[in-house]
Amino acid sequence: MPKIIKTLTIAGSDSSGGAGIQADLKTFEEYGTYGFSALTTIVTMDPDQGWHHNVYPIDAAIVAEQLKTVFAGGPVDAMKTGMLGSVEIVRVTEQAIRENLQANVVIDPVMVCKGEDEVLNPESAQAIRDLLLPLATVVTPNLFEAGVLSGLGKLSTVEDMKEAARLIHQLGAHNVVVKGGKALGGDMAIDIFYNGTDYTVFQTAKIEPAHNHGAGCTFAAAITGGLACGLSVDEAVAKAKDFVSAAIRNGFAFNEYVGPVFHGGYRLEQ
Repeated sequence: MPKIIKTLTIAGSDSSGGAGIQADLKTFEEYGTYGFSALTTIVTMDPDQGWHHNVYPIDAAIVAEQLKTVFAGGPVDAMKTGMLGSVEIVRVTEQAIRENLQANVVIDPVMVCKGEDEVLNPESAQAIRDLLLPLATVVTPNLFEAGVLSGLGKLSTVEDMKEAARLIHQLGAHNVVVKGGKALGGDMAIDIFYNGTDYTVFQTAKIEPAHNHGAGCTFAAAITGGLACGLSVDEAVAKAKDFVSAAIRNGFAFNEYVGPVFHGGYRLEQ
């Protein structure tokens, strides 16, 4: 029997299935890994209020119990974080990573829900910056998150993205991917990868219609899957870019408000 490759997500639940823990576990499966999970928040979206998001954090003690369950078998091959929901949950996550000597840590510093533009919990964002970035093998902020973490505010150019990546790297993350996606102007979806020495620019033509709900979670989960399977950071990021592009191409309109990516898109196109 081949070795079972283990992956972990510490993230929130998205009942629409495109993002959060649902996206992570589906992506882990596509990479051929065994996915563990610790649920941190439950997010609901109300179609009667224009898809307004409600966020319900799980008690940090319960998150800690979930992580004790996961790590009873020792560290996993790679893990990621998503929406953490509270400072206490960030601290529980940091403690679990440190106590279990967990390597291959991907931090997706989720600060907003799709369609929202205010930080859900500013204190949690600061805790992620201070406690988790120094533990990150890779951190994957979008433009908004990179602006918050770097202190630069609104990012609008590739040069802004590079400077944000440099500043975030100085906070302790070993590798930084700033995701421009469709938010950056122009016809190309651009991501910047920085390893502390060199910048790599990933760009693909923007996909229309852009069924991209969950793209950020899926991208970070794909990097996690790649690292777990033994890819280098550079290789894992490059494959994740291809994986999420295929997921967007194969996405669909769930309703009038949201169109999720399809996590099996890469496999189907192969």
